[in-house]
Amino acid sequence: MRITWTGVVATSINQLIGVAWVLGTGAPLWWLAWFVVVGAFGLFIPGEANQVTLERAYLAAPALVYGVDGRLGYLAIVVAVAGLTDLVDGTVARRFNRPTQFGGGLDPVVDGVFMGALSIGLAVGGVFPVWLALVVIARYLLPAVAGGLLLAMGRRPQLRHTLMGQVSTVLILVLLGGTALLRGLNQDASGFAAGAEVVIPIATVATYVHLAWSLRRPVASREAGYTLERSR
Repeated sequence: MRITWTGVVATSINQLIGVAWVLGTGAPLWWLAWFVVVGAFGLFIPGEANQVTLERAYLAAPALVYGVDGRLGYLAIVVAVAGLTDLVDGTVARRFNRPTQFGGGLDPVVDGVFMGALSIGLAVGGVFPVWLALVVIARYLLPAVAGGLLLAMGRRPQLRHTLMGQVSTVLILVLLGGTALLRGLNQDASGFAAGAEVVIPIATVATYVHLAWSLRRPVASREAGYTLERSR
């Protein structure tokens, strides 16, 4: 891979945004290191759509900070922006260049980074129990491990979205973000919180079952959220 002009432009803009966010919110200066690390990868990522996807990795820092600090109104905005990028990146891919296998692989990794930061922040901030944060992390970590396992077995998986995975991600974003928004507005969020404690584990178990079924198939395997197919 080589440095791309799209990566240079997007990374430069995000570095400026990161500096502005740290200085404007009073976040510790060492959070700039996160933007630098993500930006270092972003320099080599091709395509406008993939850069939109990568925005969720940048947003992991404010999601964690706002969750821990209890600034839930701001956190709800971050979740809304992250959800918007998840909806827009596919449209951008079709508009500027066809969806690629690289983009399909990048999406679950970035989702896992953002969701992990979000759930950990909410757990440390006392909004959700720690066990629920661990469930969310497992929801996105397991597919990544499964993909690595397939590669280790000599398969060359092809990644693409499935409706099941997209719905699962949207539900988690809505439940976590909705809880943060209502609590940030000093409203009763017990319904969202209770829903999250039921729906998220169910979605995670469904992912496990679907993935286990997929891994036992010799030619093509499907994961809840991404399809893993043996290339011919």
